[in-house]
Amino acid sequence: MKFATTLSLLLLLSSILVCTMSTPLSRRHSLSVIRKLNREGPFVGLITVYAPEENAFLASNAFKPDPRHPFVDLSGRRFRIGKVRGKGVVYVRCGVGLRNAVAATQQMLDLFNVSGVIHFGIAGSLENSLRTGYVSIPKQFAQTGLWEWLKANGTVGPEYFAHLDIGSYNVPEGEGINQLGHIGYSAEEFYSESGVPNVPRRVVWANVSQNWYNIATKLEGMELERCLNSTVCLPQVPKVVIGQRGSTANIFVDNSAYRDFLSKTLGVSLAEMESASVIMTSVANGFPVIVIRGLSDAAGGQDGPNSARALGPLAALNTAKVVIRFIELLPSHKKYQDLK
Repeated sequence: MKFATTLSLLLLLSSILVCTMSTPLSRRHSLSVIRKLNREGPFVGLITVYAPEENAFLASNAFKPDPRHPFVDLSGRRFRIGKVRGKGVVYVRCGVGLRNAVAATQQMLDLFNVSGVIHFGIAGSLENSLRTGYVSIPKQFAQTGLWEWLKANGTVGPEYFAHLDIGSYNVPEGEGINQLGHIGYSAEEFYSESGVPNVPRRVVWANVSQNWYNIATKLEGMELERCLNSTVCLPQVPKVVIGQRGSTANIFVDNSAYRDFLSKTLGVSLAEMESASVIMTSVANGFPVIVIRGLSDAAGGQDGPNSARALGPLAALNTAKVVIRFIELLPSHKKYQDLK
């Protein structure tokens, strides 16, 4: 009996050693650094999407890198460690799209001692009152990329929370039979540590955390930049707006008909490609989360070319300003537990 127990123990130790040795040296070093850094936490998690947003955030000079461990590289992403206005932060650029957003968020929550997540970037406006250059702090997002494309004569059942009839957009309207049929938008399966294990809830809206949203309402009225430089300026003074609904999908919307469909059918005010995933991943794991998005374009509602390339850097600049101010408003990390 003792021999069998000893043999089992040796086999277990051997398997652990094999797993450890099979882990790349660079990853083992990164995980070791993270363990040391986590003793100084919790940190505020910051997640943005692509290079222009990152450039604007780092150019603000509000982020002060940790002098010993300014960054940790994991799975091809660089997690930057430092402080913003005296508060410890972990920052990462996740990459465009739903899968990148989920992967980066889950990795941050699993490995770093974070108190919550601030997700920020740029987006397209779906309503005329939400002007290009404004910064939106939405209350909820729907994942509008989860849909079923039905046959031309298919029936859209009650299991879909919205549907798009392609034939309604024929030009001239009603001309002929459009074989593209219908699209039925499905609710998402949401797994959460607060729910029953392995039993998802069907949800349409992913909500930001109420306590952090309440803090964000104090940002209304803050001053934003109207000009990026001497040649790139907005026609109006931008402002922070609170409480909108957003649409998240792996779709860059630059089509006026689809823009109107999303706005009228779902009552959403902005479209982008990551926020619902960051919210659902954070909430599922029990962490507070807020989204801050600058409006870079009219998502197809504009005359002429899309303005995202020209005005994206200015929208990103103003978004970074709002993020930094929000971090300033957060209480010290000792009080973070009260905000969950």
